[in-house]
Amino acid sequence: MKYQSRQDALLVLEDGTAFVGKAIGKIGTTGGELCFNTGMTGYQEIYTDPSYYGQIIVNTTAHIGNYGVFEPEQESGSVKFCGLVCDEFASIYSRKRADHSLQRYLEEAGIVGISDVDTRKIVRYIRSKGAMNAMISSEILDKDQLLHKLRTEVPSMLNLELATQVSTSTVYDMGNPSSDIKVAVLDLGIKKSILKNLANRGVYCKVFPAQTPFQEMKLWEPNGYFISNGPGDPGVMDYAVDTVRDAQESGSPVFGICLGHQILARANGLNTYKMHHGHRGLNHPVKNLITGRCEVTSQNHGFGVAKDELDKQDRVEITHLNLNDQTVEGIRVKERAAFSVQYHPESSPGPHDSRYLFDEFIDNMQKS
Repeated sequence: MKYQSRQDALLVLEDGTAFVGKAIGKIGTTGGELCFNTGMTGYQEIYTDPSYYGQIIVNTTAHIGNYGVFEPEQESGSVKFCGLVCDEFASIYSRKRADHSLQRYLEEAGIVGISDVDTRKIVRYIRSKGAMNAMISSEILDKDQLLHKLRTEVPSMLNLELATQVSTSTVYDMGNPSSDIKVAVLDLGIKKSILKNLANRGVYCKVFPAQTPFQEMKLWEPNGYFISNGPGDPGVMDYAVDTVRDAQESGSPVFGICLGHQILARANGLNTYKMHHGHRGLNHPVKNLITGRCEVTSQNHGFGVAKDELDKQDRVEITHLNLNDQTVEGIRVKERAAFSVQYHPESSPGPHDSRYLFDEFIDNMQKS
């Protein structure tokens, strides 16, 4: 059953394109970068992924909210995205173990959204024109007024540092304290499922704030260093680049995911760039160039590592390649036990094709 909102809502893109629909979530106004996720399930995991901080999500699947929300499926302590765009928004949910409805969830989180819009048209528009900022409002229905507010108040994602906004403010741990394998985690916006994948493999993790210097993490005497996913432009995160460079040069194994992958690349002199519209979904095909095998992967990123620079040097090699657009999906530092992937091997939600990467990281630590 479709959610019956009594109020209209307006979505305006920074180039002036507008869509009229119905209000969902909180009544209000919100702005951020508009992006789309093609996943057919897992909306709660998406909404609580810190990598979406500062972004408005277009869910391409036709029905959103039909299985409600369930507390254990949170990927962080709170909702992280800033706005929702969808087609049909369910007023009822059918999952027995659900805690409550998505509408209540969004209201309590203060998330403004719009439904009953042509999401297929919006996605095709972004794919053609590129990612751009947008604003949703259920209180300002004048297009010109909302467009002016958008252009004057919402910053570009380019050159925007956001990891410190979502990182932990205090050090915490996860896993078995008596484990023989200890991993220092640099939290740039980590998902809980990543830590669970490490802990389930017997790893004891200590999670450090984004701006923690390497020497401070080193005092804990970990066996390896993990660099997490997160939001924002890696090109303005010199503090993290310095930390990861020091971790790599220490000789200890290093593993990075998503933003952590981009930071590892920068630590080795490679540049990153803002993609045309990014990769966000659960079915992106990636080829492992080492084994020759292909993986169906879960992805969420709007920045990438410059492939042309990788081709011109011999310190870092490409290990994984996106089969849709030939972008870089994985790298390895040749003379160090350091590697990273652009996608999400924890896959929550998504297929589990890539979870072997956690095992490779553990193997590296056991060998060092």
